[in-house]
Amino acid sequence: MAQLFNPLTIRGITLPNRIVVSPLCMYSAVDGIAQDWHFAHLSTFARGKSGLVFAEATAVEAIGRITPECLGIWTDEQAEALKPITKFIADMGCVAGIQLAHAGRKASTASPFAGGGKPLNKDDPQAWQVVGPSAMPVADNFQTPRELNKEDLSALTQAFVDAARRSLAAGFQVIELHGAHGYLLHSFLSPLSNFRDDEYGGSLENRMRLPLEVTKAVREAIGESVPLFFRISAIDGPQNGWSLDDSVALSNQLARCGVDVVDCSSGGIAGAPRFRIDDTGKPLTRSSARTPGFQVPFADRIQNDTDLKAMAVGVIIEPQQAENIIASGKAELVALGREIMHDPFWPLRAALELGHDPDYNLWPPQYKWAVDRRAQIASQNKS
Repeated sequence: MAQLFNPLTIRGITLPNRIVVSPLCMYSAVDGIAQDWHFAHLSTFARGKSGLVFAEATAVEAIGRITPECLGIWTDEQAEALKPITKFIADMGCVAGIQLAHAGRKASTASPFAGGGKPLNKDDPQAWQVVGPSAMPVADNFQTPRELNKEDLSALTQAFVDAARRSLAAGFQVIELHGAHGYLLHSFLSPLSNFRDDEYGGSLENRMRLPLEVTKAVREAIGESVPLFFRISAIDGPQNGWSLDDSVALSNQLARCGVDVVDCSSGGIAGAPRFRIDDTGKPLTRSSARTPGFQVPFADRIQNDTDLKAMAVGVIIEPQQAENIIASGKAELVALGREIMHDPFWPLRAALELGHDPDYNLWPPQYKWAVDRRAQIASQNKS
């Protein structure tokens, strides 16, 4: 039996396999409300039998969107629109997850296919004031964020709590908090973006304070039976930024707050996400980063140096590659993004290639009768 297809129980939820659809931003919502596109997009992965299907980064408040077209869950109407999606995923025997996010100082930008991810002009009627731990922009062409005060931080924590409760009401069974890619929680963690002189800035302990407060509050709100994931940028990449050792320290604290799985990505604090390390642990630039499995070493470190499970991401393409990650104990889960957009039926193909499902039993019955080559050949031979 391929270990990639071993079920995994996390608290009160059992995933049918170790294959995860990463949160994939579609930039296709209207006022934060899911559209037909979102149903078509996410339902395809459920038909392809990914064990855990994450909805995209979903904003906990309006100013937390990356773009005006990003998904949101700060209203009951937004949550209601997601119910048909979660129901279909469950009907397919898969598990629906949601990533709760706040873009912070990287908010108020144009979608990649309508402006290349550039910040919206301040005179654009769709633009809004961005916020962050400090009044430090991402780059010269980005807005200078308004520094959040302590009252803001309390309201922000409540926004995550309210979003988590709405998510459960909408049918999601797994919650992930987005603490990566330069977005708000990550910007509090990184010394490259957090220059505060209060208890939320300065030392590593202080910079971790807000993400841990949010995590504790969300865990209390969702109860003990719901799996809680936390996505990290395991390294910032630029010199003197957030390090892998910092990520280990954070993960140990997240475990105490009730997190079950750390989703290990990298980069983003200075604009460009995703870095990797060489054999000496030195960060490599983005241009040399995107090689198969380039972020797996981050998951390996978290998986084996903390009490938490790790999820590996980053150019995971071939079924045997994914199988080796799980079988070697480098991660408990593998998450696919661009590859599974290209091939939404990747898990079913992987099951065939790894010899796990030679009789096409994992396929939806509506498809199995048409694609089961063995049954077709046997029928032809009999005739």
